Parts: sequence; structure tokens; C-alpha cells
Amino acid sequence: MAAPCRRMAARSLFHFLSFSRTAGGNSGFRQFSSTSVHRATLQTKSVTEKASSPWTLMAAVCLQRLPVISADCGPIERKFRDMMLQLELEKSLLSDHELRLLEDAERMSRKQADDYDSDEEDERGDQEIVLAQDLEDSWEQKLKSFQPALRVTADADKDLTSLERCLADSLLLVAEQQVGGEKLWLLPQTQWQEGETLRQTAERALASLPAAGFKATFLGNAPCGVYKYKLPKAARTESSVGTKVFFFKAILSDSGPPAAPNAPFLWVKKNELQRYLKPAYVMKVDRFILDL
Repeated sequence: MAAPCRRMAARSLFHFLSFSRTAGGNSGFRQFSSTSVHRATLQTKSVTEKASSPWTLMAAVCLQRLPVISADCGPIERKFRDMMLQLELEKSLLSDHELRLLEDAERMSRKQADDYDSDEEDERGDQEIVLAQDLEDSWEQKLKSFQPALRVTADADKDLTSLERCLADSLLLVAEQQVGGEKLWLLPQTQWQEGETLRQTAERALASLPAAGFKATFLGNAPCGVYKYKLPKAARTESSVGTKVFFFKAILSDSGPPAAPNAPFLWVKKNELQRYLKPAYVMKVDRFILDL
């Protein structure tokens, strides 16, 4: 009688342990490791810091108009150009036109000789002979009537709102924007909004310029520079300490309609930025602007 009772007790204990393991698996409880708990804590902390960041985020676009014509050669460049032209002249072969000039000169010398035989020229028939020298004279007349466009236009160079100024230089777009209680000349910028990337904010800053209509090609999704400044102590609060401006590079692809004379933006060269921008702002911007 003892043996059956022992088997019954062992079987009941086995079923109890099996039921406990199954119930534990289906109840949805799982063990948390210290690593996962630490990671969740950091994520919660970062979200809290992001929501309560005292910095205002903004994005600005560094829009650049590339040179339209080639720049003037410097003294060393002119010397090198003349040297290369001289080497090419000395080592080059005669062109077809130069060979034709020699043939015409030889033909004229044969005609002027005492033993000239006109039968040698009969194979040409009645075809009119146009000398290479006659072609050169006609080309010279066309060259004299050609008027090249001016490289420098005084009126356009003085108009800072025109894209036709300083065609041999690279130009940058600066806009007059309201910052606090004053108007400042800055690279076009606007405040970041929840749900958009910083590049989208920079694109919106360019599109928000009044009566501009510029189309640009942005060079990547990462900012090329950042400028951080704090508000005056009297204007600081716990929720607003200062502003961080992230800059994005872009190349002008379409200028749109001509700008009005009183447009709130200017096209300036790199060495003209200090006339309009604050010194601290220029120091940050000058690091990533290439004077192409």
C-alpha cells in the first residue's frame, strides 16, 4: 500500500511543477537584466532632456551662386599661359589651313616663273580658286564686327540684389530678418518645428523669403556648421537660455524672377560679409565658406 501512495505523491508533485512552469510562461512576466533596465533609464532621461531643452533650435541655409565666367588671370597665371602657348607653337605640326597657305604660295610662285606651263592647272577646269589668304581676310572682317559681352558691368555690380553682379566671383545670400527687437543681416534661417528634420527646416527658411523664388540644390543632410549664442541675462528663463543655429550648404540652380530694388536680401562676396554680419557670426560662417 505504501508503494502506490508514493507513486501518487510523486505524480502530483510533477504535475504541480509542470503547471507552475506553464502558467509562468503564459502570464507574460519576464526577467529584466540590469543592462536593459539601464538602457531604458537612459532613453527616458534623453526624452525628458529633449522635451525640456532650454535651447531653441534653428536651421539656416548657406546659399551660394557659383561664378558664371572665368576669373581674370594673375601675373603668374599669365606667364604660365604664355609659356604653354609658346611651347605648343614650337612643337606643334602645321594645320590643314597652314598647309593650304604653303600650297597657294607655291602655286603663285610657279605662275610667276618663266617656264610656267598652264596645262598643269587644266585639271581644275573652270572651278573658281579661293585662296587661303582670301579666307583669312574674310575671317578678319567677321572678327572686327564681333562685339564680346562685357565681363564687368558697373551698374549691376553696384546693385547688391542682382544676381548679375560680380560674375567672376562666388556670391552668398544674406537676408534681413527679425531677431528679438532688432533687424539683423543673417543667412536665411527659421525655427525648427516638431516632426521635421533640420534640412527640411533649412529648405523652409529658403522658401519663406518674400518674393525670392530661389531653387537650390542642398549638399547633403548633415549641417556644415553651428553657431550658438545665449540670450541676455535679463531675457533668460529656465525654459529659454539661448539659440543653436545649424547651417546647411546649398548651390543656386534657378534664380527665379528679378528681385525688387528694395528686396530684403543681398548677394555679397565672401570678403563683403563683415560689412553686414556680426563679427562673432562671421567667424563661425567663414570656416565653411569656400571662395571658389
